Amino acid sequence: MGELWPVPDVLAYLAGRWRTERSVRDLAGGLEGRFEGLTSFDAVDSGGLIGRESGAFTWQGVTRPAERTLLYEPGNGPENGPGRVDVRFADGRPFHGLDLTSGHHVADHPCAADLYRGEFTVRGPDRWRTVWRVGGPAKDLLLTTDYLRETPDA
Repeated sequence: MGELWPVPDVLAYLAGRWRTERSVRDLAGGLEGRFEGLTSFDAVDSGGLIGRESGAFTWQGVTRPAERTLLYEPGNGPENGPGRVDVRFADGRPFHGLDLTSGHHVADHPCAADLYRGEFTVRGPDRWRTVWRVGGPAKDLLLTTDYLRETPDA
């Protein structure tokens, strides 16, 4: 799929609108779903971005509206620079760190008895991917999301 694309400034890179396509696979049950929509990263007063994802999610033949919101804030601490951000849920709870200075990052998020492991890969100035593996007593999921920057005339 190509070489990694290092990102020196995560917030500058993400800012704007991205076409978003996600496949969701239930590895235990063999079911598959799909999300298609847009993710908009807009500036907030804190100096970070608010990422708003909205679109349609299809699961077992039923399509419903779907949305989520995440906050992307400049990383805290002396080792952090513009290549690293802290990702939070809409209510401010921590989700994971994100360091794209190499173009690749792996993050873990424990959630009750489940573990979410995300792999972030930047493939160019206008495309990146996340792959989340979710495992736990009742979950065995693989979520693969591709982001493609929308151009102003798209």
